Amino acid sequence: MDRVGHGIAGPTGENRRGGVSVGEARAEKAAVVDEVREKFSASDAAVLTEYRGLDVPAMAELRRALRQSGGEYKVYKNTLVRFAADELGLGIEDLLIGPTAIAFVGEQADGSAGDPVGVAKALKEFAKVHEALIIKGGLLDEKRLTVEEISALAEIAPREVLLAQLAGAMAAPMQQFAALLNALPQNVAYALQALIEQGGASGAPA
Repeated sequence: MDRVGHGIAGPTGENRRGGVSVGEARAEKAAVVDEVREKFSASDAAVLTEYRGLDVPAMAELRRALRQSGGEYKVYKNTLVRFAADELGLGIEDLLIGPTAIAFVGEQADGSAGDPVGVAKALKEFAKVHEALIIKGGLLDEKRLTVEEISALAEIAPREVLLAQLAGAMAAPMQQFAALLNALPQNVAYALQALIEQGGASGAPA
């Protein structure tokens, strides 16, 4: 927290630090907390990573890869993310250690849905080449994801393929459809459900 007594009094008596008043600094922090809270609320998924050791070109490369899957990679101070997460009751405090960047997955400017599977895949593939990127955990529809679950999510077929398979399965006899569902790995079944719901919202077969 800012210590007002250590600032330099300005003409109006308002303490200043580096040309920015304490009040302005607090307002900026509050605005960032609001932004983080809104991004969590509007996102279908979020993956928290540690990026220590990644240079600017590598960060730019990662952002491009995530953007292709409807992801947005943002860096915030852990203290400010913690405030937003606490307000939403997300329970991710243990992940907010070390330099943290968050890949948010949500609806895009053109109205298209983000792809949690594509974002997880992009992060996993990038981490294979850049060991400095560490996946710490995340959220999918407010469900806490472990590193192992994010890795499993990355192995799911692309959203379009799953929806096509689902449409074909639902046209098949119910016995075959039940067999397909039973064959799904337990730790990724919820991810398929999320993709089905997104497909239904966008007009895909339900």
